[in-house]
Amino acid sequence: MSTDQPNIVVFFWDNLGWGEPGCYGGGVLRGAPTPRIDRLASEGSRLLNFNVEAQCTPSRSALLTGRHPIRSGTQTVPLTGGPDGLTQWEITIAQALSDAGYATGMWGKWHLGSDPESRSPVDFGFDEAVWSPRTADEVLWTTQSYFPEGTVTSAPYTGDTKIPLEPEPIYRRRKGEEHEVIATYDTQFRAEFDRKITDWAIDFMHRSHDEGKPFYLYLPYTQVHVPPIPDPEYAGKTRRGNWADLLTQVDDFTGRILDACEALGLADDTIVVWTSDNGPDSTWRMPASDPDPLGGLWSGFAGPWRGSLFTSLEGSNRTPCIIRWPGNVEPGTVSNELVHEVDLFTTLVLAGGGTVPSDRQIDGMDMRDFLLGQNDESGRDTVLCMQGNRLQAVKWHQWKAHLFQNDDFYSTWAPYNVPALYNLEWDPREEHPVDFPHAWVVHPMAAAAGAFLKSLAIEPPIKPGTPDPYTPPEPGQLVPHEHLQIGPITQYVTTLRHPHAQTPDLAQHQPEHGVQPPQGA
Repeated sequence: MSTDQPNIVVFFWDNLGWGEPGCYGGGVLRGAPTPRIDRLASEGSRLLNFNVEAQCTPSRSALLTGRHPIRSGTQTVPLTGGPDGLTQWEITIAQALSDAGYATGMWGKWHLGSDPESRSPVDFGFDEAVWSPRTADEVLWTTQSYFPEGTVTSAPYTGDTKIPLEPEPIYRRRKGEEHEVIATYDTQFRAEFDRKITDWAIDFMHRSHDEGKPFYLYLPYTQVHVPPIPDPEYAGKTRRGNWADLLTQVDDFTGRILDACEALGLADDTIVVWTSDNGPDSTWRMPASDPDPLGGLWSGFAGPWRGSLFTSLEGSNRTPCIIRWPGNVEPGTVSNELVHEVDLFTTLVLAGGGTVPSDRQIDGMDMRDFLLGQNDESGRDTVLCMQGNRLQAVKWHQWKAHLFQNDDFYSTWAPYNVPALYNLEWDPREEHPVDFPHAWVVHPMAAAAGAFLKSLAIEPPIKPGTPDPYTPPEPGQLVPHEHLQIGPITQYVTTLRHPHAQTPDLAQHQPEHGVQPPQGA
């Protein structure tokens, strides 16, 4: 493996399902070939079992920090006001590589903090960025005649409090400078955003190369999240509808970035990672017209896997992932080894000569020998499938145990009486449990889950919405305390307490029998 600092380009598409590119069984099957993506796969390694989180915010958090998002308070998409996103205590791959001498840039969807002056990409190690703070579905607000742009009230519960309802902005900022709003994220900007991302990224590559610095490009493209509105140059191009137009667009923009690397003479010195943050969207309605000016709400394609984003089915947690590094990654390789997106943090930071933080729990494994070399095994046996605060499923080799049933984006979730166990090689769609004859595989799964829970006790998760500055507890400052909760359900609950905290008056700690646990317990 090369000892020089390689350039690193990470394509991170939005809700692009496992089965969309041609090299994963899609392409012409979905209305349009994807020759540039397919060629990239033939020049590198194609992962069949690359695992991500179930929602947009946690997936981005996991990729950038190498930590399961429940640790950093980013385990769900934020839907209300107040502080959101990462605390500044977190260290991202951009920060680690910047410290190692990289030029770092990001253009696209951020979704890890709405405050442009304290929780922007620039506050987490990027030299420059253009970004939408949240997500593309807010584009649809501005198309509605009844959208009350400005402020509203919510009487009587909030009194006269003015609640802002504003169109989503597009921000630009460079290190050492204040942010500026350069656009409103409306349908017109939506259609052109991914082209702009490509242009900005290529310009940054040229400038970094001229300065003699290795670069890290994080490209969280916005397609094919709803509303999937093609760029004007691609709208109607395939004559097979918006989705096929978008596949052509995704393929071409991929090719433009790769061509720029080639033109600069950097292809052999650049690690390219091409993947998606979530499985496909399951929203569907018949397009109103062809092409539909609002994009339609097309169901994505997860290939042989069942399920969509916001579940823990394979259609949600498996996404396409291609890795190319000429001279290091064997061309045309295909692997079904378990990999989780947190592994990219550790692997890429170390490949770039950076330092992986040792003062916090890092979940990503060093897979340089596997992802960037020629080792046949990833070294990962287990993947924990989280959905918000829930450990919803556990994968161990080809086996998967579901603790909750959650079939699609809109369905509710319910705990199983006993885990539903599947063999993903025999049953890719997770439709036929094989529980009792093979229940032995639950033992290593339970060991992994128990070790993870123990790590949460050692380093307590950051509460969502925690403001800056955040200071983690010192090791040993909080100790586990087990108590019995008596109510409609009787169970033992472990909490973390300060060992020297003053004990409240005993009268305040009499057992309660309502739905809520005792206050302070």
